[in-house]
This record gives sequence, C-alpha cells and structure tokens, in this order.
Amino acid sequence: MKIGLFGGTFNPFHNGHIGIIEHIKKTYGLEIIYIIPSATPPHKPDTDLAPANDRFEMVRQSIEGRKGFIVSDKELIRKGPSFTIDTIKEFKNELGETADLFLLMGSDAFFDIPTWRQKNRIFESVKIIVMLRGHFKNHDAFISFIDEHISKGYIFNEQDNRFFHEKKQTICLCRVPRIDISSTMIRERVKYGKSIEGLVPSGVLKIIHEKELYQ
Repeated sequence: MKIGLFGGTFNPFHNGHIGIIEHIKKTYGLEIIYIIPSATPPHKPDTDLAPANDRFEMVRQSIEGRKGFIVSDKELIRKGPSFTIDTIKEFKNELGETADLFLLMGSDAFFDIPTWRQKNRIFESVKIIVMLRGHFKNHDAFISFIDEHISKGYIFNEQDNRFFHEKKQTICLCRVPRIDISSTMIRERVKYGKSIEGLVPSGVLKIIHEKELYQ
C-alpha cells in the first residue's frame, strides 16, 4: 500500500493544500494521505499560531467525505516538539513493513533538512516527494544540495524527475499546480478584515470566525 505523510502547521488549512495533495495522490497512485498537524513545530516561530485543536479541526472538516485522506493527531498527543523522524517511526510501527511510505514536503522544507533531527534516518526510512510550484527547471540546485547535505551516490533520472540511491530511498521532484494561496496571506486578510471566502473550505471559514482567530 502506497501511503503519503503530509505534515505542517496548517495555520490555517486552505484550498491550496487540498489542490496540491489531490494532485500528489493521483500522480503517485497513493491510496491514503495522512495529514498531520504539528503541535510545536521546531523550525517555525509560534507567533500567530492557532491552537492545535483548532488547526486539527480545520483539517478534519476540510477532508470530510474526501476518499483517501485522513487527519492524524499523532503530533498533537506527543509531548514536546514535533520531530518528523518520530512521526515516521510511529507510522512504520503502526502500518507495518508492507506500507510504502512517502513523505511530502515543499522545496523550502527540503532545503532546510540539514537542520532536522536524524535527517539520515529519514532518507533511509521513507521516500520523499518534494512539491515544486510552477515550472521548476533548475535541477542542478537539487543535485548539488543532495550531494553536499544528504548523501553522495544519488543519481538523477530526468525522465521521471527522481533521484535514486543504492542504499537510500528515492527522492521525487513533483511539479504541482500553482495555486496562489498561502496561510500567511489568509492570516493577513483576516487581520485586516478582508474576506477569505473561496480561499478556505467552509468549515475552516466558520472556525476562524467563531474562534476569532488571527485577529
């Protein structure tokens, strides 16, 4: 079974997230994508961060009725910062060795990986899908970064935009639809009293208004 793991603050979850994960699911034939809100992200400041339970509920309501998407509270119930390697270990233990796991991340997060805990274990444990917005053509940046910061020995296949390694998991580069929506933009619009209809699912809009978030 091919399973995706998509973590983030989702502060808030929006229509851009939905469009991208639906594209990834279809492109790679993933049967399930677990969406994993983080409680205390170690790489982001907690300014303007909505309560974890509210962010979880935003995701839950947004994917309700969408086949193949599940929201996970693993990082919310775990004490301390949300380290990706710990989440991967939990899913591998729970799903077993037959699960073919793919970790989804944006290019910004990928280039920040040298600061992540036990980064080498991550590339030994799961395949990586790096989500690229628009028509990204500069593969050389990935080639040099991977060689310097992750491991030597990766070979890039330009036909399917994948890096292969004899001893580590595959790294996939995936161009995703360009959707000009960001969580930062949504928070700014709420702060200044501008409408966010059409940018977030109706459940997210209701939670933001009822809880008076991002004001």
